[in-house]
Amino acid sequence: MSQAFRFVSAQSLGLKPRIGVAALAKQAFDGIDLNPLWGELVARLQADNADVEAAMDLSVIAQLLGHPELGKQLQDEALWVRPLYRSASATKNPRLRLLVFAAATDMGGNTPIEFLLEGSDIEIYTYYVVPGGVQPELLPDHDVAFVAVPDSDETRLTLHEIQRLTFGWPRPLLNLPRRIRDLERDRLFKLLDGVAGVKVPATCRVDRDDLNDVLDGTSTLSDLGAELSFPFIIRPVGSQAGRGLERLEDPDALRAYLDACTHTDFFVSQFIDYSGDDGLFRKYRIVFIDGRPFACHMAIADLWKLWYLNAGMEQSELKRTEEAEFMSNFSSGMGARHAKALATIAQRVGLDYFAIDCAETRDGDLLIFEADIAMIVHNMDPPELFPYKGPQMKTVFAAFTAMIEARAQKEEAA
Repeated sequence: MSQAFRFVSAQSLGLKPRIGVAALAKQAFDGIDLNPLWGELVARLQADNADVEAAMDLSVIAQLLGHPELGKQLQDEALWVRPLYRSASATKNPRLRLLVFAAATDMGGNTPIEFLLEGSDIEIYTYYVVPGGVQPELLPDHDVAFVAVPDSDETRLTLHEIQRLTFGWPRPLLNLPRRIRDLERDRLFKLLDGVAGVKVPATCRVDRDDLNDVLDGTSTLSDLGAELSFPFIIRPVGSQAGRGLERLEDPDALRAYLDACTHTDFFVSQFIDYSGDDGLFRKYRIVFIDGRPFACHMAIADLWKLWYLNAGMEQSELKRTEEAEFMSNFSSGMGARHAKALATIAQRVGLDYFAIDCAETRDGDLLIFEADIAMIVHNMDPPELFPYKGPQMKTVFAAFTAMIEARAQKEEAA
């Protein structure tokens, strides 16, 4: 290893368990008032300003209550004291120990490990790698390590640092940093170029000056690359959850978009109409675990800019019925239709865990919007409305747990 760490027992490090992101998010999702818990954690921190577990849980609550700046401040202050944290397993005597390399980003910015290991007997230790920050000499001993940091402008230095730290790691290491980089929007379409049955719109990164040159006639959209023409899709670099995502129909729309935002760098790609014969758009989330694809959710709406949260799935029994069929029949339905394409995607990406958001075009191709290791995967939806989701998500979680177990057993056998 390029960094000299020593592995010791978690007990010797004095790592107390956090409440954690998954448990706190579930409370918020269920409508539980988090303010009393906030008060308890503040009191703990006031009584002991070294109680960094309380500070990290306060950071999550602040974000859940709509105060991201406060959440970031609390997290930064805690990480400067100690970058190591523990999330207890569902049992008192965990069978396996997972060390997670994470970035000091918002609560949804890393792979949702706590959700994926929900109810398991695997204990999670998280090392938040902060370039230039505190770097421990001692790490908790573990059976498997996992890189949970996606590639973005915000996290790239962290990912480079993790790649340096983990060179020659003496335990099985899942999701190698050098492969995570290939999931960035302007690299993914090149990685998947030529995969039969797959369509990935060519995407390029441009700055404000490039787009202004198009408006004043100095250049054309096709000069920017990505075979671009109106209408096209634009989003600020680094944006998530659709913030700043728009379809621009003509130069006037482009001018209005630039006037309304302050960002300087953008991703642009050709718009592809993925509506069905009924005029509705269907967007799927599929996770890959150890090379195998699993259905996670399906959103249906009359909107091209579609996410599960704006699809109105709760209000439509017909939509939920279709999603249930997608999940229960995935292996014989969508998964079978695109079996070769999905297998090739898994092989080219080469990551132990990642997810894609995708659709089907009218000519039957698999349309890939994005791939990432940090897409939210959870089992928080109310079972009375979504009775089919719990069993499916437990299947996903079991597959993730089985992957960790298999890597640990392979190490023992070696």
